[in-house]
Amino acid sequence: MNATDLAEARERSTPPPEADSAAGQSLAGLLRPHLRSFAAVVILQVIGAVAGLAPLLAVVELGRALLGPGPIDHGHVWFVVVAGAVGLFVRLLFTAASSGIGHLLDGRVQLSFRRQLAARLGRVPIGWFSRRRTGELAKVVGEDVSAVHPFIAHTPGELVAAFVVPLVSLIYLFAIDWRLTLITLIPVVLAVALVPLMMTPTRLREQEEFDAAMGRIASSVVEFVQGISVVKAFGGAGRAHRRFRTAADDFVGIFYRWVRGVSGIAAGMQLVLSPPFVLLVVLIGGAALITAGALAPADLLPFLLLGLGLTAPVAALGHGFDELQAARRAVGRIREVLGVQPLPEPAHPVAPQGHRVELRDVRFGYEAGHEVLRGIDLVLEPGTVTAIVGPSGSGKSTLVQLLPRFFDPTHGSVVLGGVDLRELGSRELHRTVSFVFQDVRLLRASVADNIALAVPHADPDDVVRAARLANIHDRILELPRGYGTVIGEEAGLSGGEAQRLSIARALLADAPVLVLDEATAFADPQTEQAVRRALATLQGDRTILVIAHRLETVADADTVVMLDNGSIVERGAPAELLARNGKFAAFWRSHRSAIADETETRGGVLQGGEPR
Repeated sequence: MNATDLAEARERSTPPPEADSAAGQSLAGLLRPHLRSFAAVVILQVIGAVAGLAPLLAVVELGRALLGPGPIDHGHVWFVVVAGAVGLFVRLLFTAASSGIGHLLDGRVQLSFRRQLAARLGRVPIGWFSRRRTGELAKVVGEDVSAVHPFIAHTPGELVAAFVVPLVSLIYLFAIDWRLTLITLIPVVLAVALVPLMMTPTRLREQEEFDAAMGRIASSVVEFVQGISVVKAFGGAGRAHRRFRTAADDFVGIFYRWVRGVSGIAAGMQLVLSPPFVLLVVLIGGAALITAGALAPADLLPFLLLGLGLTAPVAALGHGFDELQAARRAVGRIREVLGVQPLPEPAHPVAPQGHRVELRDVRFGYEAGHEVLRGIDLVLEPGTVTAIVGPSGSGKSTLVQLLPRFFDPTHGSVVLGGVDLRELGSRELHRTVSFVFQDVRLLRASVADNIALAVPHADPDDVVRAARLANIHDRILELPRGYGTVIGEEAGLSGGEAQRLSIARALLADAPVLVLDEATAFADPQTEQAVRRALATLQGDRTILVIAHRLETVADADTVVMLDNGSIVERGAPAELLARNGKFAAFWRSHRSAIADETETRGGVLQGGEPR
């Protein structure tokens, strides 16, 4: 496959824009599939709200009928009473139906959002997760999805009802006396004049800063809890607490600024919309019209009862605006995650021929303009072990993460069996490349399911065989239910035990290419020897790439690749590199010296193999 064919295949493998349309949709766009249920919630709420006026209008009409001049029409009185009772029943029925449908709709919408997030997170490059804080991502999937609840289940129907009910009331009041109706609207006009002050760029920026501060607190709490044992062991509790306190102090400062900015406006709105203020305005205006002979005393009653409801739109606008803005910001963060470009899948996957691995002029950087790997050319032959060594920050972990395609190189290619990894389907890639890293992640599932993660229908005997080879079988039998024990619920494993279990997982997968980030880093010496013997026995025709931190791993390797500052500075057999007396030799001597010092301090005997 030449360069032109490869470029065309990559272009075909890129998903079309419409495949990611969900990421670019607004809140309304994401809700479009649920439009009918959404409309039903609003319509039922409006009918129920309008019907809820019937009891108030019944009281008004009863007052006018009983207080007005002339004889009382008993038939009319009973009609008004029955109409009020029916209206109350209709209100209860329709608002209950609206609330029920709204909450069912909310459940479906949240389920849809979480499924979309799960689907997108399952397709993004695995390395993307290492660049994100756990707390922030958990907030998007958890809190931000839940933040849509008020907008779906409550706000739309309540907002519409809050405008429809006053509109019907206004029509009724205008029919009685237009002058007192205008007077009754004075509090509404004053409150509406204050609303734009709540929507200034400064207020919106303060709200965004508030949300960001909340996210930082969530992240600091997650990081502190996850690392508490290490922090306390090394006496860093003070520093860890300071990080949390700093995040909390930042939040308090932002919260105070936000409160100072909106408190005066909010207090003014609450004052002009409060029942005492509205009643005072109505009574003053009504008294003036009655004393002037322009209004019958009985006609003041509907304004006293219905006038309070005229302020509902502004009050609802304030609460609804806050909920709408919260939902908008939450959906913005959801869309940001949905907008992460998935790992491109080839339109026509190509099967590799063998498992020879080549890195051809590979360059990679997490950020534009800053390369972590620079021009890596490397060949990994089947049946060999290649050890990657180098100082911290030299790019070792980044290099090995390219083989399971956690990232794609920004330049060059990683070729497996003569095929660029970008032309392999993900299923084929996962069947071919297996990996064991220091940072082990176990599922909240049974021990057997954790080992058989890559081979879900594996024979139980094969699971046990892999566990024996990884020297974890005896420990599993000590658990409450053996291989059926649920990790994280019925029992926990130490770091070394979890690493051995992950090695068993990789051995059971039986992939021809194995990537190891010092798979025995947390193991005791006896376990390490057992695992090394297992790996040596199973090596066969496998292609193995390992990040080496221990001298034993380097000594066992066929080829050692020395990285420094993202480039290969030396490569060859361990003994050959020692004979050159270059950077690798210095690296080897410094590590032997460190181990000797540690052994002497402990009163032990230095046991280290020489390179073969």
